Amino acid sequence: MPNFTIEQIREIMDDPNHIRNMSVIAHVDHGKSTLTDSLIAKAGIIAGEKAGDARATDTREDEQERGITIKSTGVSLYFETDVVDGITKEPFLINLIDSPGHVDFSSEVTAALRVTDGALVVVDYVEGVCVQTETVLRQALGEKIKPVMMINKIDRGILELQVDGETMYQNFQRVIENANIIISTYECDDMGESQQVDPTNGTVAFGSALFGWAFTLTKFATTYSAKFKLDRMKLMKKFWGENFFNPAKKQFQTSPDGEGDKQLPRCFVQFIMKPVIMLCRHIMEGNLDAVWKMLDSLNIVLKTEEKEKRMKDLFKCVF
Repeated sequence: MPNFTIEQIREIMDDPNHIRNMSVIAHVDHGKSTLTDSLIAKAGIIAGEKAGDARATDTREDEQERGITIKSTGVSLYFETDVVDGITKEPFLINLIDSPGHVDFSSEVTAALRVTDGALVVVDYVEGVCVQTETVLRQALGEKIKPVMMINKIDRGILELQVDGETMYQNFQRVIENANIIISTYECDDMGESQQVDPTNGTVAFGSALFGWAFTLTKFATTYSAKFKLDRMKLMKKFWGENFFNPAKKQFQTSPDGEGDKQLPRCFVQFIMKPVIMLCRHIMEGNLDAVWKMLDSLNIVLKTEEKEKRMKDLFKCVF
């Protein structure tokens, strides 16, 4: 069932301040249609179990057969989010256009960008910024479109490549830097402030479209703000870059030197990546006692039938 009524959509269509028009742009096979699926599922238009496999925006037969997007397809989604002040949930209508990544269909990307005012740039965690990523970013900035970024397929880093949190941070940093170099090269001077993406502003998300989850620093800063008794915006700045938390002194610092010779993990690794990686690996290794214990501490309550799921099904459900 959709999470909205026709009346709600009709009402919000008359309120331009709560409408966002977005294009999803990326290199071929970086996960645009899969990500769009997850967003459509979140809005309640398709079943959550089908997200990632349904490819709801690939409406033509040849697209389904070949597994690539050929024509840009639009979908309207209704979401309620507390992104404005972190407390009150406000409704937004998001008109999303899933565009092709293949270079042969770049005219479709131009068409999608002409009718939107924001671009969600999807980048594969493993492959990083590729040729077509640069092409679509250049097109977007040429049309004066504001970009935000999603680093996709991070499940591959955790499960296939078995890397630790610090390695993942360095890879994220590299992807963001490469994208920002392209953005600074092509952005127009009259667009006002710099259009560069930055996790501490909430303009970069990390996640896995296939498993239907993603996070921004905003999300974790909201979760941790009561514990640290710090404002959400201040905490977001602490969760990226050269920031470390010293538990002995109970304070943040900019050097990794802890007690004695101990090196502290950076805040992003300690408070975000480490729990994510641990939970993910416990689920995939079938270490269920540890999983239930972590879920209790995170206040995640599963239904009885959900608790019977295993491996990737449980992973998708929990995340």
